[in-house]
Amino acid sequence: MKNFQFLRLSVALYHQTPLHMLMFLKFRNFSHSIKSTRLKNRNPRFELFRFCHFDSKLGLGSSSLTPTLSPQKPQNNVAIFWDLDNKPPKTVSPFEAAIKLKTAVCSFGFVKYMVAYANRHAFSYVPQVVREERKQRKSLNQLENKGVIKPVESYLCRVCGRNFYNNEKFINHFKQIHEREQQKRLNQIESARGKRRVMLVGKYAMKMQKYKNAARDILTPKVGYGLADELKRAGFWVRTVLDKPQAADVALKDHMVDMMDKRRAECFVLVSDDSDFVHVLKEAKSRCLKTVVVGDVNDGALKRVADAGFSWQEILMGKAKKDAETVVGRWKDRDVLKRLEWTYDPDVEKNLHGMVYEFDNHESKDECDGNDGEDGDIDNILDGDDVGCLQKEDARGWWELDSNPEVTSSQS
Repeated sequence: MKNFQFLRLSVALYHQTPLHMLMFLKFRNFSHSIKSTRLKNRNPRFELFRFCHFDSKLGLGSSSLTPTLSPQKPQNNVAIFWDLDNKPPKTVSPFEAAIKLKTAVCSFGFVKYMVAYANRHAFSYVPQVVREERKQRKSLNQLENKGVIKPVESYLCRVCGRNFYNNEKFINHFKQIHEREQQKRLNQIESARGKRRVMLVGKYAMKMQKYKNAARDILTPKVGYGLADELKRAGFWVRTVLDKPQAADVALKDHMVDMMDKRRAECFVLVSDDSDFVHVLKEAKSRCLKTVVVGDVNDGALKRVADAGFSWQEILMGKAKKDAETVVGRWKDRDVLKRLEWTYDPDVEKNLHGMVYEFDNHESKDECDGNDGEDGDIDNILDGDDVGCLQKEDARGWWELDSNPEVTSSQS
């Protein structure tokens, strides 16, 4: 009977309730079921907590459920300073030399700063190896044009994918088509402003990068052999100074001292053989900073002052990376020994000596007071004859033995 009345009441409420209220209730129940499902999916421990029993001491955020990560020790920051006027890369390409230098220096810590200084003449200079390669390539092009030799493999254009069996035709194709397209894209980006400029940069980003990667191996740089561009591609900050004597050295020294003052690096790597940097290295060592020199002079002034030294041959062969790990181990051992060794501090020793002196005086005073009280008690207890015997015994030294047995028996 009660169930029938409840059914009638629910039917009446259903007819009286508006349609939009019913839809709201249905949507609310549906959204509640979705939220509960998301909660289970995001936090599976909640479902595990419902059906499993945990100790009251353990919670969902306890260390037994979630693994704790051990804190990592911060690495030392490393700064590389490259004197391009004194030590430019000659035997290998600038990009390869920069990458191998960074790989070798990574053993000393995290390479955070890479700086290179040079004047305008260093960037326009072409090494002898690069000039010989260009002459050889020119002679090969002449033989290909005459039909004397044929290339073993075709020249592939990495922009459009076409194949060529003549290097000069391949270069002309790249200049006439792809170089012109690149210039049009740059002109469009340069003339655009605001939002349109941003859209054009995003639109042409992949095409421009593809062109740069292909042009690097095909086209010959107009000035020098692409030293600045290759170092920038490797991550170096390249700075051109004025065409004055020692301008690059002065700028490099100022930059190193500025980084020492701001404590931005704990290890300084100098790529140079110039002895003018000796004072800078000594200043770095006086500030307890590590110094490393990369140069070709084995017994130079810089390597004698620095904590470690490597040659370019060791850098290119990969031997410097293995030796750097040994050098870091020696540095750690030296730091441990420095912490263990005793150093004299006048103020600390003076304070410590004063404390010890006061403590000794206090003890001696207490002993004197205690001895006076004991002597008074002994005088009251002992008689006059006993005191005389003690004085006679005290008059004799402790090393003097009694050889007469009668005297010994009488005294006993």
